[in-house]
Amino acid sequence: MRFGTLRRLVRTYRWLHGLWHYGSGQWSWLDEEILDVTALNKMLWRDSVPSMAFFVMLVLSGIIATVGLLSSSTATVIGAMIIAPLMGPIVGVSYGFALGNRRLIRRAFLTLAQGAIATVLTAIFVCKVTGLETVTAEILARTEPTLIDFMVAVSAGAAGAYAKLNPRVANAFPGVAISVALVPPLSVLGIGIAFGNSVLWGGAATLWFANLAGIVLSGVLVFLWQGHGSLRRAKGGLIFSLALAIAISMPLAISFRQLRFQSQNRQMVRRTVEALLVATSENLDVRKIVLQTRGDRLFVEVEIGIDDPDKIDPARVREIQTELQRTLNRSVTLEVTALQVRRLVAPPAGGTL
Repeated sequence: MRFGTLRRLVRTYRWLHGLWHYGSGQWSWLDEEILDVTALNKMLWRDSVPSMAFFVMLVLSGIIATVGLLSSSTATVIGAMIIAPLMGPIVGVSYGFALGNRRLIRRAFLTLAQGAIATVLTAIFVCKVTGLETVTAEILARTEPTLIDFMVAVSAGAAGAYAKLNPRVANAFPGVAISVALVPPLSVLGIGIAFGNSVLWGGAATLWFANLAGIVLSGVLVFLWQGHGSLRRAKGGLIFSLALAIAISMPLAISFRQLRFQSQNRQMVRRTVEALLVATSENLDVRKIVLQTRGDRLFVEVEIGIDDPDKIDPARVREIQTELQRTLNRSVTLEVTALQVRRLVAPPAGGTL
């Protein structure tokens, strides 16, 4: 019985193997080729050594990113990500950890530090020259990192390391740069320093270090997986990158928990408000919900648009508050702002409103 099962598994494997290669032809010249050690070493050393081209592209990327952030232009920020060369030295750090090559690690870290400082100074300079002091949505998006950002960094780091190894997918490297977004957090850090806003530069610094930790850790693992380096040589680098990843993940986990709390409770508040006010007005629009936790109490601010604000009286607000406390199972302080909504309909040509 045991040997019969084994024979069936072997036959199934052969059938699947034949199906996979059916009609593929003898295309040996299309087989994937991984870069040899000499070519890989040369490429990663070149990316890890600072040059005039490196700093020129980095400063230009920093200018584009800062202007895009200050003007809240997503397309401009994406353009800055594509031309930024910071991914090179970070992958060099991962490769140095995998090989246990201290010289490459020091060289790549120094290049990375110089590039980060140059990007921050560029952002400060642009802020001072333009005189803009508006905190846009693009800036705020880089100040509240969560575990989701760390997961993106880990995936992007793995993709970046694999793209360096495999010429066939090298064209994906710009996409990796976009996904991990290394320059915008540094630009926000500089903007925060220029504005004297510790919340901005603190959140941006956390995001950048989360990206760095995720890329380095996954990059080391990919290089080891592809046979570059050994666990014995990479032991110190793995421990360092893993410790950095764990340390940076702790505040990110707290932020992610708060994000989930905000999202879930905001949906509950919206459903409760709409359910209790739907009979009050046909034109009801919940425009804004702000949640703040202070101790055991939840403070909820709701802004709604309604055709007759007088329909929202204190008794109605207390009814909503009671229902929220029952639904959320905690003390709730509720503040409702009702704004009048006017509905205007344009009749056919020649008519009047």
